[in-house]
Amino acid sequence: MKAEVTLDRPWLRMVLPAEMRVLSWAPHGAGYTDARAILWREVRNADLTPEFDAEGWLSAQMPQGAVGMLTSRDVGTWHEGFAEVEGITAHCVATVGLSNGESVGRRLPYHTADYGTINIGLVTNAPLTKAAQLEAMSITVQARTVGVMAAGVALATGLATGTGTDCVALACPPGDMRYAGLHTAVGEAVGAAVRDCLTRASAAWVIWRDEERARRAKP
Repeated sequence: MKAEVTLDRPWLRMVLPAEMRVLSWAPHGAGYTDARAILWREVRNADLTPEFDAEGWLSAQMPQGAVGMLTSRDVGTWHEGFAEVEGITAHCVATVGLSNGESVGRRLPYHTADYGTINIGLVTNAPLTKAAQLEAMSITVQARTVGVMAAGVALATGLATGTGTDCVALACPPGDMRYAGLHTAVGEAVGAAVRDCLTRASAAWVIWRDEERARRAKP
């Protein structure tokens, strides 16, 4: 089971195969909600001033039945990963920027940084309970961290493990499958899809960062 991914700047859309239960902490549609799509809206950090109601602004643009995330990363840089284990599928789509990277447990002083956040959409065909969906979310975040750390982005506080503004939206059919941990087919599929996607996307960001630095250093 894969979602349909379309790019229509400033939007990236992950259209789900059917209405699904989505779990996220997204700016629009947070918590558990039924949705047909997961959307990324590209913005500039300079536009998101402290007094600006970013969530209200995003919600005013969102179609019904969609979960929405904000990113300052070029939505055209999206990556995807797919895995299938014992008939359980997982499809991951992510935009990755690490300009506001953090090493978990030791935050850096706040700074604005364009091109810098991680937004993940994940769809699985596993019919999960709400508790199992929460467990699958933990696997998604674990795999994200492994993928980011593989890029070796060094900070004053240690290797980057994510960013200060990461977001994940995980979609599945509601059902009675109770477990989704690392011993399960669900956990393996979700972990494999996200780990592959985030490893490649994080490595691509490092290449982009180095090229951008070289470009700016030219007289």
